[in-house]
Amino acid sequence: QVQLVESGGGLVQAGGSLRLSCAASGHIFNSYHMGWFRQAPGKERQFVAVINQRGDSTYYAGSMKGRFTISRDNAKNTVYLQMNSLKPEDTAVYYCAAGNTIVGVSLTGVKYWGQGTQVTVSS
Repeated sequence: QVQLVESGGGLVQAGGSLRLSCAASGHIFNSYHMGWFRQAPGKERQFVAVINQRGDSTYYAGSMKGRFTISRDNAKNTVYLQMNSLKPEDTAVYYCAAGNTIVGVSLTGVKYWGQGTQVTVSS
């Protein structure tokens, strides 16, 4: 069992930055690919970024590429999402996820989800 707890969300002006963190419990953190998803009101959950177990491969959804950076620290059982040049359309609840498979450029086979952290970008 892995528990994921996100933090770092909040309110930021357009063009600003936020860094999300996701702390994982359990001793098998580094056996999972880790990803971030987001869900805006009235919309389906959307893939944002994924990083493999070793942390040497990353993939991003097209609209996030160049603005967001995913990273992980396996010694701290933590995955991060650095978000720069934020736009109002980035407003959503951001979820951390642990999964077994990367297909194409997305994380699939998600086994564990965090509870989510709200990110609000004002114009």
